[in-house]
Amino acid sequence: MSAHSADLDDDRETGVLVVGSGIAGLAAALGAARELDVSGGPAVTVATKATRPEGASSWWAQGGIAVSRDDPGQFKADILAASADTADPAAVDVLVDNANEAVQDVLIDTLDVDFDTDEAAGDDWDFTREAAHDEARILHVDAATGRAIHVPFLNYLDDHDGVRVLDDTAALELVTHEGRVHGALLERDGEVTPTFAGATVLATGGIGDLYPRSTNPHGSTGDGIAMAALAGADVADMEYVQFHPTVYVGDEAEDDAEPFLVSEAVRGEGAVLRNGEGERFMPDYHPDGDLAPRDVVARAVQKEREATGEVVLDVSGVDFAGEFPGLAEKCEARGVDPAAGIPVAPAEHFLCGGVAVDDRGRASLDRLYAVGECSRTGVHGANRLASTSLLEGLVWGLRAGADAAGRDPEVVEAPDLLDRDPDLPDNFAREKFVRLRRVMDEYVGLRRHPDELGRAQAVLRRLKGEVDAYVRTRTSRSLYELRHASVTALLVARAAAENDRSVGTHNLVEDAAESGAD
Repeated sequence: MSAHSADLDDDRETGVLVVGSGIAGLAAALGAARELDVSGGPAVTVATKATRPEGASSWWAQGGIAVSRDDPGQFKADILAASADTADPAAVDVLVDNANEAVQDVLIDTLDVDFDTDEAAGDDWDFTREAAHDEARILHVDAATGRAIHVPFLNYLDDHDGVRVLDDTAALELVTHEGRVHGALLERDGEVTPTFAGATVLATGGIGDLYPRSTNPHGSTGDGIAMAALAGADVADMEYVQFHPTVYVGDEAEDDAEPFLVSEAVRGEGAVLRNGEGERFMPDYHPDGDLAPRDVVARAVQKEREATGEVVLDVSGVDFAGEFPGLAEKCEARGVDPAAGIPVAPAEHFLCGGVAVDDRGRASLDRLYAVGECSRTGVHGANRLASTSLLEGLVWGLRAGADAAGRDPEVVEAPDLLDRDPDLPDNFAREKFVRLRRVMDEYVGLRRHPDELGRAQAVLRRLKGEVDAYVRTRTSRSLYELRHASVTALLVARAAAENDRSVGTHNLVEDAAESGAD
């Protein structure tokens, strides 16, 4: 992944430690490195579990990155409307006011991302429209925008003298002392070593591994959220888990069946959803039809699947192969004929909550920052507007990195992780994850019932207790990932149980029978 990946022992002190290598983490590293280019100071270290670009959620982002264009007021209105007016207006202002400049500066001028253009419009940018957007304002590269951004971003930082990248490296626990974060315990090839930092930025992505079907890459276990919460940092809005409505999940009996997301941009170009009886149903659920907010579409798709057996995305009105060649190739590889409609179902996609941060990404613990999906900036509220995740990661990453730079690391006493008992069986973590995912899918999914949320908490507390008992005497990446996942799952279930308002992605039902998984 990195041209100059280093060993853990090469340098156990760094100015800024960034945990994660999606767009938010890379933007934080860039923001910090730019500050250090001007002022000097200790370097930036990026530690990431990924061993290839595909290991970061940003790499998988399809639709694109939204910008304000010349109407920031309407962009803000769309974000607030999609959130059911639960987003923080001040945070939305930060996103909208910085959108055009951040994209121009980093993605176009610095990384030279080759966004699609419109020949008919004189090779101007080919802005597209997605659900709940009032206008076409989304820059994209086919339906693989994340990949087009992520690879040049990694390459750029690889060539930066002030940045070092530690790939295949997991953060197990934060190093804290008297309310201040001083870095993290990092694991690589079975070796655990503390890295002390002047500031620590968490950019660990989402929680897809907590659900049986997700658009996230494997390894999305809520690491940053759990580490921050265990260290005493505030978290917020954990109940708001967004499910993407159009995901091809394939034959669930196939062990190697990998779901793939069918971008909202396809519906933006004119594709429509039809149920098993061939009926177009979204106009019955929302005035915006197939371009309604994601939470509305996801619940409608699940309901129609239950009533009629299936839902397909009808792309007959779209030049599918011409407009979305990458998706067409995925369909062909999986034996799906787009002309017959692409079978789709909801799948976990994005956590709108996370570590509570301010407009610079600062958490409630001193010298701790969080950016991207593991953070709660307030931008998304109860439901995220399409194609704002890459933008949020970029804007908050740059701001957090710049704010975090310039502090000298302080060496303190680090936690002593024990490894005195025999290794656990290879299938230990796998079996526990099956149990965790079943609970989340059945009780903390698209539709929730208060009684079942109570049952979920009880099961998850027992699971966390079991995992904690093993963590006391054993140290391994898989065990700590399981610990992080169990902590994060419990935070989601607890927040859902405490919120009696059905809004956005948090949908409460009166009949427990209606809350079961699709």
